[in-house]
Amino acid sequence: MAATRPLPRLDSDNTDFWTGGKDNELRLMRCQDCSAFVHPPRPVCRHCLSDNVAPEVVAGTGIVDTFTVNHQKWHPAMEVPFVVARVAVDGAPGVYLTTNIVGCAVDEVDIGDRVQVIFEQQDDIYLPLFEKIR
Repeated sequence: MAATRPLPRLDSDNTDFWTGGKDNELRLMRCQDCSAFVHPPRPVCRHCLSDNVAPEVVAGTGIVDTFTVNHQKWHPAMEVPFVVARVAVDGAPGVYLTTNIVGCAVDEVDIGDRVQVIFEQQDDIYLPLFEKIR
């Protein structure tokens, strides 16, 4: 089956983030020295410069911080319109994921909506998308 979304390239820093959905887990890198979350995934903490970072499972819920409705078909396999949102991840201060809100009409999304992660599998990648908590 052909990919319906552009897929990231896996590397040693981001594999846990992009494959955690296999276990239904949203995994973020966290510094083991200062406890700050490091996202996007990097081998060094941007807060204390420690290289002691490791993946940690987070709740997978959050709040829509901001969003836009995209009406431009920038990838041939993606249906329009769709919501591009920035989600503040619960339990991970300072982490905002740019993602899609799925499972509802685009006009049902609003700032402040509570959302939860779902994963869309393509090849070995599990894309973290979010749906509204009803």
